[in-house]
Amino acid sequence: MAAKKGHKKAGGRQKGTPNKTTQDLRSWISQLLDDNRKQVIDDLKKLEPHQRVAVFEKLASYVIPKMQSIDATVQIAEEYNQLERLLQTAPDEAVERIAEKVMELSNENKQKNEK
Repeated sequence: MAAKKGHKKAGGRQKGTPNKTTQDLRSWISQLLDDNRKQVIDDLKKLEPHQRVAVFEKLASYVIPKMQSIDATVQIAEEYNQLERLLQTAPDEAVERIAEKVMELSNENKQKNEK
């Protein structure tokens, strides 16, 4: 029988508790690579250049975070939120200068579009 919606979790790992099996496996792989570092380097040297690049690319994904594509509307919304927070905390003089600059830029854009 399925649990009712909104029930409290009973049993199992607590949220945020690492998975021991995954942790053990990562540790074992790390130790295996560390113990065979010289062999791995020698094997890499024997590969063709295109194969070596492919291996480097795969290994890099474990140490360099992958770039996430971001939707333009999400980016604009985040920048708007940041600007709003800035305007709420900035001194009135700074807000007035920002508003003046925005008006200047707006007027310049109107003039360019009219030409």
